[in-house]
Amino acid sequence: MILIFSCAAITIGTFLFWEFVAWFTHKYIMHGLLWVWHKSHHTVHDHVLEKNDRFAVVFSLPSIALFYYGSMVSYNPFVLAVAFGILCYGVFYVVFHDVVVHQRIKWKPLRQSHYLKRMIHAHYVHHSKHTRKDCEAFGFLYAPKRYEPKSFQFKRSRKETQ
Repeated sequence: MILIFSCAAITIGTFLFWEFVAWFTHKYIMHGLLWVWHKSHHTVHDHVLEKNDRFAVVFSLPSIALFYYGSMVSYNPFVLAVAFGILCYGVFYVVFHDVVVHQRIKWKPLRQSHYLKRMIHAHYVHHSKHTRKDCEAFGFLYAPKRYEPKSFQFKRSRKETQ
């Protein structure tokens, strides 16, 4: 039982840590040295794939390597928990970023929660710049309250006062 709770905690911790990894990489690598790949994501195009999609492959490599090592080389449930945490972050990122926000697969949730609206708005703020400089909101699964859409703030404040 301790092993299950330990692995669950490692998976959740890894998932949360990868939001920082994504933020750091997005801010300093994608908007820095590898802007040549990421620029395709900040421009309008009619391609199904963009150079920026290479990052999905790069980000999946640690998870793949850890799954392989933790299962084939030397069985280790803790290593597998880390691999699973990275995989879960990747799945959440694809669903929210590519499906919900950018509509690469046409689907909208029936209800958009307060948090989801804030997350989407933060991403739109990030994309309001088409250069690598002066961008903000580099994370994705966490959006600070300052990115709450103005219309939502007004509706919420009116509801609270009634």
